[in-house]
Amino acid sequence: MGGLLVRGSPAEQERSLARAFEAGITYVDTAALYGNGESERNLGRALKALGASPVLGTKARVPAEARGDIAGALAASLEASLQRLGRDSVDLFQLHDEIGTAEGLTAAQVLDQAVPALRRLRDQGKCRFLGITALGTVPALRAVLESGAFDTAQIPFNALNPSWLAPAQAGVAAQDFAGLGQVAAAQGVGLIGIRILAAGALTGSAARHPVAMQDVPPIASGPSFAADVAAANRLAPLVAEGVAGSLAELALRYAIFAPGMGCALIGTASLGQLEEAIAAAGRGPLPPAAVERIGALLA
Repeated sequence: MGGLLVRGSPAEQERSLARAFEAGITYVDTAALYGNGESERNLGRALKALGASPVLGTKARVPAEARGDIAGALAASLEASLQRLGRDSVDLFQLHDEIGTAEGLTAAQVLDQAVPALRRLRDQGKCRFLGITALGTVPALRAVLESGAFDTAQIPFNALNPSWLAPAQAGVAAQDFAGLGQVAAAQGVGLIGIRILAAGALTGSAARHPVAMQDVPPIASGPSFAADVAAANRLAPLVAEGVAGSLAELALRYAIFAPGMGCALIGTASLGQLEEAIAAAGRGPLPPAAVERIGALLA
């Protein structure tokens, strides 16, 4: 819950959450970073108004200036998140930093400093499960996943780059995460799909809802948002043939029902977008032949 919980009206925030729970959605994702705490603050208010207690996950990113005290930064971030949410604990607390890149944490920092700190927070009853946002370099992500320290991993996964759930292969591009899904599965790590619409590019339109974030750089897809939109429109024949009612529906069903996917996050900017996503999920998995054609059309 990013855009809607940051810039939406309180009434629509509450209506959307109520509709989500009515439809059977049980997990809500937020982060301290979203709107500099506004998402968590608004989510806490809305859940209280609704009397709802969904499975709830939030995330913490360690600022560069705090990397001398990673444990302290994580504890402070979770404490602030709980205060904004109006809760004593969350179900899932996730490390939001990239792993293995210059901008993020090293695998050693994650395993030697972040993990012990996260486990202490769990032992204190402030969270039930631990997760990562699985962005970074493949070797570093592999090392962290193989450690068995985490329960979940948020993975960038969509029709433009389904590599996370593909078998390992040699000679792949740097953004290709092939084989990591198998590593996660071997450790019992639950996979949470993010960017399942490639930041909206898989609608086939560059238009942005006024409540949505207006500038969203691609993550693990094309070189630009425009390039992702162009690639998405290559899937238009499937819509014309009636496989799905829209490109967005095609992309949602592709990600939600991907084998190995535990949970797919649907970022919505309005109640209308939520209704579209609920309807798409209700149509079930894409036919296997359609999934194969998606790969062929994008090749």
